[in-house]
Amino acid sequence: MIKDKIQKIVSKAIQQAPSDASALKGGQGKPLIEVEISVPENDNFGHYSTNVAMRLAKVQKKNPLQIAEEIKLQLLTSYSSIFSRVEVVAPGFINLWIKPEVLHGELKEILKEKEKYGKPLKAKSYKLETINLEFISANPTGALTMGNGRGGFWGDTMANILKFSGHKVTKEYYVNDAKNSTQIKELGKTGLGSGTTYLTASLKTKISKLKIKINRLKASTPRQAQGIKNNLEGEVGNLIASEVHKENKKFIEKNLKIKFDEWFSEQKLYNSKAVDKLLADLKQKDLVYEKEGALWFKAAQFGDSEDRVLVRSTGEPTYFLPDLAYHFNKFKVRKFDEVIDVWGADHHGYIPRLKAGLRAVGIDDSKFKVVITQLVRLIKGGQEYKMSKRKGDFVTMADLIGEIGLDAARFFFLMSAPDTHMNFDLDLAKERSMKNPVYYAQYAYVRSGSILKKAKRGKQKTKINFALLDTATDINLMRQLAQFPEIIGSAAQNYNPQAIVRFVLELAKEFNNFYEKERIIGEEKNIALARLELVKATNIILGNAFKILGISAPKKM
Repeated sequence: MIKDKIQKIVSKAIQQAPSDASALKGGQGKPLIEVEISVPENDNFGHYSTNVAMRLAKVQKKNPLQIAEEIKLQLLTSYSSIFSRVEVVAPGFINLWIKPEVLHGELKEILKEKEKYGKPLKAKSYKLETINLEFISANPTGALTMGNGRGGFWGDTMANILKFSGHKVTKEYYVNDAKNSTQIKELGKTGLGSGTTYLTASLKTKISKLKIKINRLKASTPRQAQGIKNNLEGEVGNLIASEVHKENKKFIEKNLKIKFDEWFSEQKLYNSKAVDKLLADLKQKDLVYEKEGALWFKAAQFGDSEDRVLVRSTGEPTYFLPDLAYHFNKFKVRKFDEVIDVWGADHHGYIPRLKAGLRAVGIDDSKFKVVITQLVRLIKGGQEYKMSKRKGDFVTMADLIGEIGLDAARFFFLMSAPDTHMNFDLDLAKERSMKNPVYYAQYAYVRSGSILKKAKRGKQKTKINFALLDTATDINLMRQLAQFPEIIGSAAQNYNPQAIVRFVLELAKEFNNFYEKERIIGEEKNIALARLELVKATNIILGNAFKILGISAPKKM
């Protein structure tokens, strides 16, 4: 990774420069200041840039420009094979331009490593983690919505990024299947009534048989009759929830192409007594008290805004209690190093409550990350568009994918950060032209493959002279390719899949510019061979990125 190499070089240059003092060495030889390298959006400010001189100036109480000049001199003296130009800019930035030879070396690395290019080395300094990533986890009350899809694509892609970065990731779906919960009973009421619950024909038949069964039962007292009614509501609710979950699971695997490693049953927490054990533990620690017939958790004591109900006065647990038991299972039973949950916009206020619970049971809540997905509006012809009026005021993922296809749906959702409100342009997503971002990216991949096919490349006996790749467009394309490891690293660290989408679009742009300006077929043989290697590298990196994003890499369009 070029960025890492430059970071190490600048660190060494600082230690060798006259102003090194003790700025980089703290206790036990550890650095006080870490060198940060950024990639400027404008090439006028360098291929890479660092503000380390300004940070050093605060420690050394010196002029940042003087420190920057000393570092510049050291870089040009000791590392002239790396940098073609080093510039100091007020108030103390150091801008760096790398030599084409460095890019040629990185191009060779891409061609050698192929799909492994960009994966981190198993260095001791790089801590690999076991990560639980839970997403979608839709209530079993109906078909998956746009919100479920947005969180689903984000979670699946984030898992790909973390796996590519070397971490062991478990993709998990939490099945809300606790028997006779309030949600299940309400679902049963709807199924028995005239509501518009999502029901299949077979489900309707089963429910009709249950209704006949209850009508035949003769209760000797109103109390018994009410009990039978409650049992029926629970039975119907469980039946509906089970059927809906089966349909959603099938759709997720077949249509969304998302494969979960674990479908974790909420009922399993009750069967294993995990919920009862957790409640007993909280009671033993004197973290629970009774008020108005309900059991309350002292959440405010652990950073929440107020105390929270664990068990209602009816004796039924709130969502909070099994949720806490579930996360206790993740951290303490299955021992994940990190847990990431993807929730809908209406769950934002739930975060402090669950974090307070984690602290109470001895879990480091800094290892718990929640990603909130905001609402999505479909836009068609400049107006908000609802495709499923017959099913209610929401749009199902089945409708959306049927309208625009999986690749477009996935790519468009991943273009925006999940915590931003999003307007989804249906017209643009359906368009098969270079205006459509996913079409634009896939077309660049197809074009690169087509060039390689037309060139009829066999095994090359001629040694490739990469030094011939010296035009501005050659260099810009190589620079973009070389940023792939940096983008992956940033996306993994900052939970930022959209950075890879931006990278893909920028790479497609640079490649199309290269295609328009540089000759390959018909060019002088040695130059043509070198450029074909550059095209091959582009095809490799686009293919790698598509695999991580979960979109297809078509052979033709």
